[in-house]
Amino acid sequence: MKRRILALLPLAALLAACATQPIGSPASIAETIARDPQLSTLNGLVAKAGLTETLKAAGPYTVFAPTNAAFQSVPAKTLDELAGNPARLKEVLSYHVVPAKLTAASVKPGNVKSAQGANLALARAGDFVTVEEAMVEKADIEASNGIVHKVDRVLMPPRR
Repeated sequence: MKRRILALLPLAALLAACATQPIGSPASIAETIARDPQLSTLNGLVAKAGLTETLKAAGPYTVFAPTNAAFQSVPAKTLDELAGNPARLKEVLSYHVVPAKLTAASVKPGNVKSAQGANLALARAGDFVTVEEAMVEKADIEASNGIVHKVDRVLMPPRR
């Protein structure tokens, strides 16, 4: 009997922890990315670049989040170079972040300044939104500190 009770203690602790979390409260952008299996490559690179805490901060931010498939189309040599150069990796990932909340409906054709400092070209035609040469595949994923749009390409900032 004591063994059964001891075996159930971890489950009870887990249930108690879950009960303290507000139901339906949006997660931060960092948590939203971490929870999405299609963004696991991005999540790992965000951690490697030291951007996790930034994407948990108050914001608001808009992240144009490349999917795993988008990263698969990047040459392996380029990914290896980024993995070996955290400063360049942070620069590339920051190019995907806009320090403002942009829903798909609010996108207007033109440029917006990325967190990296360079301009991003945005366009919208009906329900289709593009950022540079990337197409938004899934728009308006709400987070507590902004919004995430899944994109089909990895964006490379202009060299300074």
